[in-house]
Amino acid sequence: MTGEVSAQAFRDDNSECDNTDINRLITECSHSRESLEMLYNMFRKSVFALAFSITSDYHLSEDCVAETFVRLAAAENFNPRKGDGRGYIHKIARNTALEIRRRYKRECQDIIIQSYGDAEKTVEDSIYINQLLKSLNDKQRQIVVMHICSELTFREIAKIMKSPESTVKSRYKKAMSILKEKAGVDIGE
Repeated sequence: MTGEVSAQAFRDDNSECDNTDINRLITECSHSRESLEMLYNMFRKSVFALAFSITSDYHLSEDCVAETFVRLAAAENFNPRKGDGRGYIHKIARNTALEIRRRYKRECQDIIIQSYGDAEKTVEDSIYINQLLKSLNDKQRQIVVMHICSELTFREIAKIMKSPESTVKSRYKKAMSILKEKAGVDIGE
């Protein structure tokens, strides 16, 4: 095993959809099942990965995915003209996962980013990723998952985590340094 896992294996099917389309779908999802279904299909994997990075429980993460889209359909405070749809969805997901984790008082033990049946995803990759991500603290792990798996910008992540963008960038840089060291990648500068 080379230890290299394509980040594309974790990404959702929203690369061809711009933020204007996502914003429109969010405003329509409260009364359009098709819009909600499209959003679900675009974001379910990244919402699951983010939830799993917080709860460390497959079933709780699945509950979080469902609850995220229930809350999204019921949301009334989204303004599509000034809103960031992708960030809005991930903010709901993060808050939901944190709430679920508090509710069930689970200890975060194992972190495995799982995708729903991607052919290139193997058990060995999951174990390898699990071991690497164990070396990060909660905030670092969440930032890495949101940036790599959900393809959110540092500015979007900063809004979600209510932290300065510079703090998010430094945590990401530190996390990547830790991951590279643990993976045995030469980071000669």
